[in-house]
Amino acid sequence: MSLQTLTYIVVGLSFALYIGIALASRALSTGDFYVAGKHVHPVANGMATAADWMSAASFISMAGLIAFQGYGGSVYLMGWTGGYVLLALLLAPYLRQYGKFTVPEFIGDRYYSKAARSVAVICLIFISFTYVAGQMRGVGIVFSRFLEVEVHIGLMIGMGIVFVYAVLGGMKGITYTQVAQYCVLIFAYTVPAVFIALQMTGNPVPQLGLGDNLAGESTPLLHKLDAIVTDLGFHAFTEGTRSTTDMFMITLALMVGTAGLPHVIVRFFTVPRMADARRSAGYALLFIALLYTTAPAVGAMARLNLIDTIQPGAIGTAEGNLAYADRPRWFRTWEETGLLGFTDRNGDGRIQYYNDANPGFEERAESYGWAGNELDVDPDIMVLANPEIARLPNWVIALVAAGGIAAALSTAAGLLLVISSSISHDLLKGILMPGITDKDELRAGRVAAAIAILIAGYLGYDPPGFVAQVVAFAFGLAAASLFPAILMGIFSTRINKAGAIAGMLTGLIFTFAYIIVFKGVFFEPLRDNVPSNWLFGISPEGIGVVGMLLNFAVAGVVSRLGEKPPAEVRQLVRSIRVPWSVGNS
Repeated sequence: MSLQTLTYIVVGLSFALYIGIALASRALSTGDFYVAGKHVHPVANGMATAADWMSAASFISMAGLIAFQGYGGSVYLMGWTGGYVLLALLLAPYLRQYGKFTVPEFIGDRYYSKAARSVAVICLIFISFTYVAGQMRGVGIVFSRFLEVEVHIGLMIGMGIVFVYAVLGGMKGITYTQVAQYCVLIFAYTVPAVFIALQMTGNPVPQLGLGDNLAGESTPLLHKLDAIVTDLGFHAFTEGTRSTTDMFMITLALMVGTAGLPHVIVRFFTVPRMADARRSAGYALLFIALLYTTAPAVGAMARLNLIDTIQPGAIGTAEGNLAYADRPRWFRTWEETGLLGFTDRNGDGRIQYYNDANPGFEERAESYGWAGNELDVDPDIMVLANPEIARLPNWVIALVAAGGIAAALSTAAGLLLVISSSISHDLLKGILMPGITDKDELRAGRVAAAIAILIAGYLGYDPPGFVAQVVAFAFGLAAASLFPAILMGIFSTRINKAGAIAGMLTGLIFTFAYIIVFKGVFFEPLRDNVPSNWLFGISPEGIGVVGMLLNFAVAGVVSRLGEKPPAEVRQLVRSIRVPWSVGNS
């Protein structure tokens, strides 16, 4: 059976499973639509949270960035896993104790202001649409390769699938669909990793294989990889290229951004009790760790496999580089997507892959007869292409396609539901049309979700960077806007509505403007995205920390200059922090 046929079968069966679950658990009330009736078991919620969390950035892009950035890519591992610990300790149980549907609803009540609720909705929309642009790029990449369709066709197929189980099923349908998607994506990620680890090191555990010797050799895998990449002018895989300050800032931005992401926080409103919220966070961290501890091995092995394929002989010899005419099938198919490209700069018909931006390597390259790097590889293809490069069975390659689609669609569905609930529940029900019936609110939520899907598809067609980079921008926006307002709303009785509104707007505007200036999200960047131009040497991925600090400072100063919150609000804050053994509603 051909790879394309097998892929259609595997992906088609997974789609049928998702749609069947969504239809079987269709939302019949606003409680089902927003928080799945608050009766999801902590284990199921942990799996759904993991699927919601492990988006295309985790499945497709993270290991690809590690493959090319090496140690520098570890910021994503540290930030995204550490953020869940922060979420479990500081936010999840208290927000569940509060017991409302959405984050803007909490902010509106806590800061006794419809204006604060509206600002929270604005922040949420900025965050969610930035995040969902990365997910839709992931959908397009997977479909364009494995279903052999144009990117825009792949986006439309993905949008149609999400429409069915997000618009019809609501949170109830999404939750149980995401449980199935977690099973698919974790199986699809670990199976090829086990195969490749066995193939390269003889060790079936990828996490251990990363530090093991190569099969039949006495050389550790990482030592061999370091030697090869440095021989080609790249920095060593085990050494970082980012400054310590930037590494710290990106890691912290991803951590606090995790704790401020609305589509993650809302998952903890779906469990029966406050104690279950903590258990859900613990289970989610366990399920997430299965993929995140595997990602470094996947990235390292993918980079080594790629170089061994392109550079099969001694560096600098006539036969050392792969002849373009002899390129394997995987190379040809990825070329058709536009995510892998070859330019024959010296006219020898062979592929020279090296770091021509390294001034120390120029003289050696010229002595080899090389005239510049000839291979352009999009990091987002590495996880998907790795099983093909390693010549694994077709069923494994088809499984990876299903896993990549599951990862992208699961997070996209959660984000789109958050957007729709903010519009229907927070704007319409909470502010503009408070007398609206539950039936009309549910209908408005579905219409908002459908419109959000169309906008998300448009944004995903041409996002401003790799999947993980775009997602990192969303985390920075969450860290700078919603996280301080939620944290201070739980642990401080002194922050008033003026302070919260001023802080959220300051953090959001500063962070979004900085990203626009150096990277661009909806507009072209205004300055070169290079360290010498960055504020304090902080990249756009890490600037959310500065936005967060500005948020805290502005909120604190404005609140001190104004009146204290009303007595009933201060009592609300104290009641949220009642120990779960006492207040376990």
